[in-house]
Parts: sequence; structure tokens; C-alpha cells
Amino acid sequence: MKTLSQTFRSIKRPIPNPKLSSSPTKSELKINDKPKSESWSVYLILSTNHPIKTYVGVTTNFPRRLKEHNGELKGGAKASRAGRPWICACIVCGFTNRSEACVFESKWKALSKRIPRKNQNDNDDSSQKSEDRSRTLLQHRQAALNRVKISLDCTNLEINWHLDPL
Repeated sequence: MKTLSQTFRSIKRPIPNPKLSSSPTKSELKINDKPKSESWSVYLILSTNHPIKTYVGVTTNFPRRLKEHNGELKGGAKASRAGRPWICACIVCGFTNRSEACVFESKWKALSKRIPRKNQNDNDDSSQKSEDRSRTLLQHRQAALNRVKISLDCTNLEINWHLDPL
């Protein structure tokens, strides 16, 4: 039985390409592929300096991302420069891909904007104001998160609060 290249002389045998080998080298994995264990998460951070505020974002590596927000590594979001240092308030884990995490993040941010905020009391000293402001912001974000949980399927997600919003 003749091979295709013997029957049709114009067809040349494919030359094996080392870049397309079945087992990539370690350097190729580092450059081209992301690890299969990569898990997307959505996080909520709280500023610890004036102005007290919160920030919601998406990442696959929260410790690195927090260092970026705090200016320890290059790359934090411009919106998070004021209020440094930031601390972790909540992490939502278990997203299967970036798109799913981004939909969740977007919904959380949108619902946070729609929920009316409680008014602040200006009669207390400044340290008490910061604590009250932090608590109020966390409660506001938690209320929005509860609405997200109603509107999206969150059965596979793990929600970990690191700061108690109550």
C-alpha cells in the first residue's frame, strides 16, 4: 500500500516541529501556559487610611494582587492608591474561568451602587468615625453580595469574610 506522499509527489511529508512536541519543556510551560490549577477569585479590600473605602477586583493570585494595591509590587489599580494600606475583607473563590469571575465582580459592583447607603454620624471622634465608616462600607458591600447570591448561581462558590461586617 502506497502512502499519500508516494502517490502524489507534490505532497511532502511533514517535518516534525519540536515546538509542537507532546511534552513541552519547563520554559515553554512558564511562558505559554498557565497552570491548570489556576482558580479565579473575586476579592473585597478595605482601606485602612483616609479616605476609608472599599475596592472589588478579580485575580488568580490574591497575595500578589494585594501587594500591588499596597504599592509593594508594580501594578496596583490607580483607584486603590489613596487609602493605602489595604486589608482583605472578603474573598469569593471557586470560579471556573475569568469570564465567570468578571460577571460576578461586575454584578457586585453594580448592586453596590444601587443600594442606598446609610448616613454617617459626624458627632463622634475621628477614630470612631473610621471604625463606623469601615463597618458601614462592609455592611453595604455584604448587602450587595447577598443580592448577587440571589441573582446568580453561587452554589460552587466559597465566600470567606476576613473582616466581620456586623
